[in-house]
Amino acid sequence: MIVMTAVIGMSAQPQDDDAKYATELLKPGTQAPEIKLKDIDGKKFQLSKLRGKYVVLDFWASWCPDCRKDAPNIVRMYERFHQKGVEFVGFSVDTDINALRKAIENYGISYTQMSELKRTKESATAQAYGVRWIPSMYLIDPEGKIVLGTVLSDKLEKTLYEVTDSKYQPTTEKVTIDGSKGKLQALIQKPELKAGEQCPMVILCHGFTGNKESKLLTLVADSLQKNGIASIRFDFNGHGESEGPFVEMTVPNEIEDAKKVFEYVRDLRYVSSVAIAGHSQGGVVAAMTAGELEPDDLKAVVLFAPAGVIPDDAIRGITPDGNMAYNLNPLNPPEYLEFGHGLRLGRDYITSAQQLKIYQTARRYQGPALILHGTGDRVVPFTYGERFHEIWPKSELLIYEAFDHGFSQCLYRACNEATAFLIKVLR
Repeated sequence: MIVMTAVIGMSAQPQDDDAKYATELLKPGTQAPEIKLKDIDGKKFQLSKLRGKYVVLDFWASWCPDCRKDAPNIVRMYERFHQKGVEFVGFSVDTDINALRKAIENYGISYTQMSELKRTKESATAQAYGVRWIPSMYLIDPEGKIVLGTVLSDKLEKTLYEVTDSKYQPTTEKVTIDGSKGKLQALIQKPELKAGEQCPMVILCHGFTGNKESKLLTLVADSLQKNGIASIRFDFNGHGESEGPFVEMTVPNEIEDAKKVFEYVRDLRYVSSVAIAGHSQGGVVAAMTAGELEPDDLKAVVLFAPAGVIPDDAIRGITPDGNMAYNLNPLNPPEYLEFGHGLRLGRDYITSAQQLKIYQTARRYQGPALILHGTGDRVVPFTYGERFHEIWPKSELLIYEAFDHGFSQCLYRACNEATAFLIKVLR
């Protein structure tokens, strides 16, 4: 018996830009300095009069390339969070009022804008807030204290979701389903239904070494339930609470698991239609399952960073977590790879992965689909997500700049856009 050892874990992530550019911004808990100015239309503005609300204070300039790149993000956040009571205020370090007005018009900015028409180092307001780099953004709480100071709009958006989303108490039902290697443990969340009423159901598939309790799947399930759509998330064989040894897990038998779950939910009386979504390896399983089912079985597919790289990695001797296994000969793989924590990746996983026809199989599905991927994904390059978009004519593609494999920059954004797509298609 040959045993090889592999290193488990994600590739190192890029350094957070706040560590370099936000060092002099005011710290959380600090009282936000007062601002008393006239906005660019001559109206009096006083920051303290916004007490009782969360406030986003955005330092930017029309001439700043990074600010221009971020402007659509800030406008999108305003459109989402202003309806939740968050106020947005822009402070420009432009010196040319005409250039500032033109930029405001170009980006469709409708919230309050102020400027001293001075550069950053000469602006009393920018100096009071420790701004040395633009864009710089603050979130201020209803008591006027700093919640966050950052140069990263994704971090601001993540924090906005955290402070504005009301705590949701989901109702869940535990079910057991016969899978490819034994019993699968699953959780169903569904909205309250009247007698005889039906709703759509979304099957949620976790990634390699993950489980049904992943934050991404949980956020999606909660959001769907709040919007009248049911979901089922489950542990694949060898994962979480489901039966079967991990060493026997392969992508093909995970596809069989997904089909078993589909058969189970299809026969539930309250289910009107079925969709499927998956992250990473679960995205591959979702895509291939969609291709293997009948054309009208699934109404929609959502893929989060789908791991279309699996066959290429298996051929090159790279493990599914994106690491090179020590001295692994892909032409003659060992009986298993020891991953630690009691996990052993079997030879069958590697040999079957080398033969996967992911895109050829997925192509048979021709319905609505959404693919989400980040350019900062070091486990699965975003070009593998783009290929799904190319083979599915009814698909939409969202590419997030610098987002990693787990969408950690703003998991809520990926969740929100995925659920919005599912609501649009299924309701």
